[in-house]
Amino acid sequence: VFGLMDVLNFGHGVFIALGAYLATSVLGAMSGWTASPELWRNLVPVFATMVVAMLLAGAVGWAFERVLVRPVYGQHLKQILITMGGMIIGEELIKVIWGATPIPIEMPQALRGVVTLFGDAAVEKYRLLATAVGAVVLLAMLFTLNRTKLGLLIRAGVQDREMVESLGYRIRRLFVGVFVAGSALAGLGGALWGLYQQGVTPQIGAHVNVLIFIVIIIGGLGSTMGCFIGALLVGLMANYTGFLAPKVAMFSNIGLMVAILLWRPQGLYPVANR
Repeated sequence: VFGLMDVLNFGHGVFIALGAYLATSVLGAMSGWTASPELWRNLVPVFATMVVAMLLAGAVGWAFERVLVRPVYGQHLKQILITMGGMIIGEELIKVIWGATPIPIEMPQALRGVVTLFGDAAVEKYRLLATAVGAVVLLAMLFTLNRTKLGLLIRAGVQDREMVESLGYRIRRLFVGVFVAGSALAGLGGALWGLYQQGVTPQIGAHVNVLIFIVIIIGGLGSTMGCFIGALLVGLMANYTGFLAPKVAMFSNIGLMVAILLWRPQGLYPVANR
């Protein structure tokens, strides 16, 4: 959203929380499927959860952009304040609908446990599924932005909006589509994260929001591949620090961000032209 629209959306966490709570509803309604030992019967409710989370989060994102974001295009300070306010309101609405108490999510039967890879490396089954979904989403994003006419128009609209509009294309509609897509992907991430945590709280989006902005700052504002590399670094840092020095694990990602900014103030893969 920032890389293509120049919008600082600090309310991104509300779409993550929405996706996580939708996961509790969909998986709860399909509990007979998730209790089956057959893999395909477990994957059906998981993918149904992903689809529902993306559709509803995208719809809420459309309303969020129209009501809150559109009036403050080009005004970064107001964007931060308004989108943070939107996230707070969204969290309160989630409490109204689902309640304020944590809701557990039961991992589908066939996705529990681990598989052994490369001899003696044990990896959780669900992590493999989440990694595969993330890889597909990343490749689809890169292909759309770099290899399709739609991606060309979006990138051209960022560089020279007036020129693209003079060719008869409505940039506003394209940018609304970008925001809706970003919201839908946040809902997808929330559904996957909630299932991994096997429980959700109204603050789940706000907690992930902190990691999101650490990743964005490390990778470079507006860089898709930078975010990918930043996410890998943050994940590895958290895991290894938690194993070697648990007391400093909470601050390890912030320390990593500070170290990288001292070395490369614009992040690892900054976008040269905005």
